[in-house]
Amino acid sequence: MRVLGVAGSLRRESHNRRLLGAAARLLPPEAELVLFDALKAIPPFDEDDEPDPGPAVEAWRRAIEDADAVLFATPEYNHSIPGQLKNAIDWASRPSGSAALRNKPVAVIGASPGMFGAVWAQAELRKTLAGAGARVLDRELAVPGAEQAFGADGELLDPELEQELESVLAELAATADVRLAA
Repeated sequence: MRVLGVAGSLRRESHNRRLLGAAARLLPPEAELVLFDALKAIPPFDEDDEPDPGPAVEAWRRAIEDADAVLFATPEYNHSIPGQLKNAIDWASRPSGSAALRNKPVAVIGASPGMFGAVWAQAELRKTLAGAGARVLDRELAVPGAEQAFGADGELLDPELEQELESVLAELAATADVRLAA
């Protein structure tokens, strides 16, 4: 099973990339996490460009289509999601009848330095993904105090958070399994 990992932050050393790294180690044995690392290259969504969106958008859509499920890890920017992530979702939601995100199982997690662990951003992202046609897990994992949340090897230091992440990943894998069996 192939799970596409998408960090909403563009920073190479972001807390959410670290969270995806922790997720990669906790996935069920039959699953692998493949990181999508080209969010920055996706141009602004423009309906005029839909007939020929360019290679960055095509690569993004293909990465989603090739995945059995998608795991988004997002920070919170101004009580919402990063603009570049929203832009990428807009591209993946078009054309609506054959959109890359249509019926794709997705889960949303997030880490932030603040006390709420990107809770607001996760709610916004789940709403946006549902609007794009994805099958969104009704779960969340908020990792607050992200500067101190990870060990030297990138693992979550809080055993309860690690257990909750493992549970989210198991549910995502099970949802993808059901879709694959259909």
